[in-house]
Amino acid sequence: MRDMSDGRVMVFAPAPQLTVTIEQHHDEPELHVHPGGQGIWQTRMITSLGAHVTLCAAAGGEVGRVLSPLLDELPGVTLRLVMREHGSGWYVHDRRGGTRQEIAERPGTPLSRHELDELYNLTLAEGLRAGLAILSGPAHPSVIKPEVYGRLAADLRNNGCQVIADLCSKHLAAVLEAGISVLKISHEELIADGTAPDGSTPSLIKALQHLHEHGAETVLVSRADEGALALINGEIFNVALPRLTPAEHRGAGDSMTAGVAAVLAHGGPMEEAVRTGAAAGALNVTRHGLGTGHVDAVRVLTERVELTPMKKAS
Repeated sequence: MRDMSDGRVMVFAPAPQLTVTIEQHHDEPELHVHPGGQGIWQTRMITSLGAHVTLCAAAGGEVGRVLSPLLDELPGVTLRLVMREHGSGWYVHDRRGGTRQEIAERPGTPLSRHELDELYNLTLAEGLRAGLAILSGPAHPSVIKPEVYGRLAADLRNNGCQVIADLCSKHLAAVLEAGISVLKISHEELIADGTAPDGSTPSLIKALQHLHEHGAETVLVSRADEGALALINGEIFNVALPRLTPAEHRGAGDSMTAGVAAVLAHGGPMEEAVRTGAAAGALNVTRHGLGTGHVDAVRVLTERVELTPMKKAS
């Protein structure tokens, strides 16, 4: 695994959330307040792996006034923030019993036309400046329309930027039409979208081929604790993950996407990127914090990730 020290990634996280989690530490409850959402968790892991992130996001309202300084404190991150008049999303979860229980949650209000125009422009500029962009999804699809993602993917790709998408449903369809460099998606999302009838390996292989034919150059499908499947340079691989005892299942897929991005940001080959992504995802489940993991542990685990060729894509 090459040294990670000078790469840059633009992460599009249009609607980050304020996350409040109650934990139990010995006999006392603990309150944890952090910025969250898919793009934020990806950002944390990318910076843990030594790459620099330019984070393009929007925040506003009462929640946004709390969220904004937390975003600004993320280490290794250049924040490009559009201030909104209304509605950043939030959630409150209770983990005192050992499992995550949702108390209340709001995804946030949709971005206005003016807010969206400003966010789009700065995202396009920063994506082209970085040369590698992650398009992450909102907490709820109503916050930002799919066509925004499609336009952004097309504008970035047409001007020489590599685009990684971690999306599903209509937002995924929009970026596939534009064409993307890498797609990361879970087998649950493929089933929910109707792209795969079930989670069997033959069904998922057909789904990989379908996604490749419709616009994704490389496809990575996570399968919880069953490893992953990847389509790389026209060949399908089984990705065998190290077996680790989980503390928190959420966030593994976002860490997988981040691991891929961190390697590509430094010019690494796609096979190494997929192996690193798989290692980062596997490590994340051992931690309570989402999108976290120590670079040394990821390096060691990457050496234990096996890519086994299965077949050529048809």
